[in-house]
Amino acid sequence: MLTYIENDRKSFEERMAEAVADIPLYTTEWTNFNPSDPGITILETLLGFASLQQDNMNEIPFRVKQNLLKLVGFNIQKGRCARLMLSAGNVQGPVTIPANHRFRIGELVFETNREIKLDKRHLIGIYGMKQDGEEQKYTDFSYLLDREVQVPALIFGERPRPGDCLYFVASRLPEPKEEFTFYVGLKERNNRNPIDGRTRDLFASIAWECYTKKGWLELNVRDNTNAFLNSGEIRMWMPEAAAEICLDAPVGGYCIRARLKHSEYDVLPMLTGVEAFLFETWQKNTICECHSISKTTEIELVSEMAEEAYIDVYCREGKGEPYRKYEFRPGGDDTGRFYELSHEEFGRYKIIFDKKKHGYGPEKIRDCVKVVVYTEEVMRRYALGKVMGYDDQTIKLPYEHLVASYFCILARRVDENGEFIYDFVRPEKNADGDLYYHLLENEGKIIIEEAGRFIGADLFLAAVSLTSGPDGNIREGNTLIPERGLPEGLSFYNPGAGTGGAFREKLEDVRRRFLKDMENPYTAVTEADYERLVRTTPGLCVKKARAWMDETRNLVRIAVMQGTDEEHPAMSKMYEKIIRNRLEDRRLLTTRVELVQPQYVPVNVYATVYVKLHYDNAAAAIEKVIREKVDYTVSDRNFGQILKFDEIFHAIEVLECVEYVYELSLKPGGGSGAKLKDADVLPGNNCLLYPGDIRIETLRFDDDGR
Repeated sequence: MLTYIENDRKSFEERMAEAVADIPLYTTEWTNFNPSDPGITILETLLGFASLQQDNMNEIPFRVKQNLLKLVGFNIQKGRCARLMLSAGNVQGPVTIPANHRFRIGELVFETNREIKLDKRHLIGIYGMKQDGEEQKYTDFSYLLDREVQVPALIFGERPRPGDCLYFVASRLPEPKEEFTFYVGLKERNNRNPIDGRTRDLFASIAWECYTKKGWLELNVRDNTNAFLNSGEIRMWMPEAAAEICLDAPVGGYCIRARLKHSEYDVLPMLTGVEAFLFETWQKNTICECHSISKTTEIELVSEMAEEAYIDVYCREGKGEPYRKYEFRPGGDDTGRFYELSHEEFGRYKIIFDKKKHGYGPEKIRDCVKVVVYTEEVMRRYALGKVMGYDDQTIKLPYEHLVASYFCILARRVDENGEFIYDFVRPEKNADGDLYYHLLENEGKIIIEEAGRFIGADLFLAAVSLTSGPDGNIREGNTLIPERGLPEGLSFYNPGAGTGGAFREKLEDVRRRFLKDMENPYTAVTEADYERLVRTTPGLCVKKARAWMDETRNLVRIAVMQGTDEEHPAMSKMYEKIIRNRLEDRRLLTTRVELVQPQYVPVNVYATVYVKLHYDNAAAAIEKVIREKVDYTVSDRNFGQILKFDEIFHAIEVLECVEYVYELSLKPGGGSGAKLKDADVLPGNNCLLYPGDIRIETLRFDDDGR
């Protein structure tokens, strides 16, 4: 079933025509294709049976297909809004950004999920501190706060040691127990594999501390940089004690410091920028809001959309009862389901229910009031149709690329008294008698799998947000424009790229992932399997890996070059331990694995080349191309790959400045790691070549061509 491919839906007549057209491909003796021919009758019977089987297989319910894939561990990857962290500039005083406030960049819209409170606080300095005996030496890295300066800072020096610190000095800090976020940009010099639980804190660990009235107190921190191994966010929570100005810092202010607890960096961290006190936004465009309010009859509605939209109010008048719609009544003592609405300020409203005056009102229970805010565009298209009750009823929505977590449908039914009652139904929420449906957010459809007691109900949109999926993963360094409602002069900047934006995976894509995963070997068998496992070891910077078999000893040897700041690095004990543990889980039971240190062998090159006239830097150009070909440590060439004489010769010959190559020789040095065969250099299995002594003699033709 999981490997079954659904064929195009065709009628019996279309399938019969295709079958008859294929008959001459199999035999030339069958020439009568009329309905009276017994062969055609048999073909019609068999094809009819096959068509019935095909149609039944095509009608497998969505939930059955989904659950079959779940059984083998493959779930549909849900659509996600891109997440973007913003830094606010020019904040002159306390500013409140309401939930769902919009920030624009081009056609993309980013929104806040919750109310954000900004204050006039910023970093005023960044300083590195190293202990030299009893003396503390500080290095000023405050230029990291300037976005225009991209000079990397070696924050812990050439030799990081436990106790080294990085101080962040701020004009103010949040109140006790409040959350705040930094973004740290690091220079990417080696491609590091994603870090998992086994490799977290292996290379370094950091204690984040805040100076308070009680001295230095450790913060609760979620460090996505993994102790400055990669760019990312650092989310911190203030301690219970209030922050105090630190007089021992190089400049007066409130201090947070990162103190090294242990350090075994393979690549020394180099910071390129720091942004502080960020808040998060999500790439979505809300065009219909649904607010839930609990246990109150006086509601403060915060919705900037309500300034230019329509408001519908629904209340529960008892526990377990459905919602009933209330109408706006700006005064009077009429009996009925009414509410009063007052406009407090931009984007803020007050909704009041007076049960004594009108006789009806919400009960003070959980989610007793629902307020739906429609834009004018949605109001014209919000009716979706009726629930008919047949299997897998599909309803096309007026929008595509919906955000599933913000989507909700309003179902209207009639009670036993002939009055309208309402229910708010979210996708794939299952209870006895409830409406159960799947949302295909990319295509903009819902599939009703179970109608329950909702047969005949009218459906309306109640909450809709649209997303651009992966397009929301914008690059860092943009200025976003806020919509009206905020003080003028504020600026908003994203120091990091947007992350996580994706459309919901289609069921067919999940099935393809399953089939592809079945083809990926878990156990290492071939040399390529071992090399792939080493290169993808979580948390490591593996630049090159080469595996080769010793079949007589049932042994696999693997040479590894790790990415570090060294020119010719050896494999560290930590790398060896992590790689060995990874391979131990994947090797064949009777196969032994041996990790081999890389060997670096210089190659000496001697060349005599005739060059063309009027080329003053011909020797430098020739040497450059030779170094590019010979240096395996920086090129794509792997351990043990032959360095061919013809390749070097041709690379020199095709240079524009070269007339022809008169003489060329290659000679490996440095012991027995490589040997010369004919004119080629044959390195050993664990050997990488690099340029040694390169001597180039250039000769020129005179004007007579001699």
